[in-house]
Amino acid sequence: MANTAVADPESGLTRAQLAQRYGLRVAGERPPLAEYARKLWAYRHFMTAYSRAKVASSFSNTQLGQLWQVLTPLTNAAVYYLIFGVIISQNRHVPNFIAYLCTGVFIFTFTQSAALQGTSAITGNLGLIRALQFPRAALPITVTLVQLQQLLMSMVVLAGIVLFTGEPITFRWLLIVPMLVLQSIFNVGLTMIMARIGSKVTDLKQVMPFVLRTWLYGSGVLYSVKLFEDRLPGWAATALESNPILVYIELARYALLDSAYPEHIASSPLRLWTLAVAWAVVFGIGGFVYFWRGEKEYGRG
Repeated sequence: MANTAVADPESGLTRAQLAQRYGLRVAGERPPLAEYARKLWAYRHFMTAYSRAKVASSFSNTQLGQLWQVLTPLTNAAVYYLIFGVIISQNRHVPNFIAYLCTGVFIFTFTQSAALQGTSAITGNLGLIRALQFPRAALPITVTLVQLQQLLMSMVVLAGIVLFTGEPITFRWLLIVPMLVLQSIFNVGLTMIMARIGSKVTDLKQVMPFVLRTWLYGSGVLYSVKLFEDRLPGWAATALESNPILVYIELARYALLDSAYPEHIASSPLRLWTLAVAWAVVFGIGGFVYFWRGEKEYGRG
């Protein structure tokens, strides 16, 4: 009723009509999706600069600094190699198991870290959200950009490992670029989903390590994906081989490891690329729309 009452006796206009005349909008109102995307693009320089600052400060209190971006996945790979390569003897079943394992660990860590950090993308930046007006999607995108920069440093080390272990340089190495682009789009969508859920469910960050550990074991990181076909029913093996992280890992192995193809690659390259594009589109668009729908909720309460 308040909006229909005359607010200005001289003009005879209601509050809604006055707001429309002078371009006034409700504070915190969610803009249309297309307008929201345009505003987000306008903040691309902010996201780039902010992500670089986050990378620079992430290990500023350690003696080795940003070297930990590479040392952490390398250390994980060394531990996994000891357990799965030496003790469980998976290295007998996969040629060049060291490079095979390191590729899986590095690619999985990219998505793992983005998803985990995404849960606190909103709750960890409440001061910034309440102080400034900007598209909140910039925060989960920044999370992915931080992890991408760390991955690119790790990929240099991975290339050295691949070459050192005897793999040749082939034209397939160029495929790592579109693969990382698709995985980054997937990660952005996943991080946006985690950010919105994490803004409401504060315990999500405590649950995520268990979810991610299960995802690790179901993504063929530590052993040949052919074990799925050998030890699981057909439908279960097919479902696991369609797992998005497994798809991106297998594409990276297809690109870098000549010794692993085709015996130790989950599916045909055509099927892997089809799934990679599908997952990127579904999560990229779906995650963006899902996050946008909660825009006016972030920072409230």
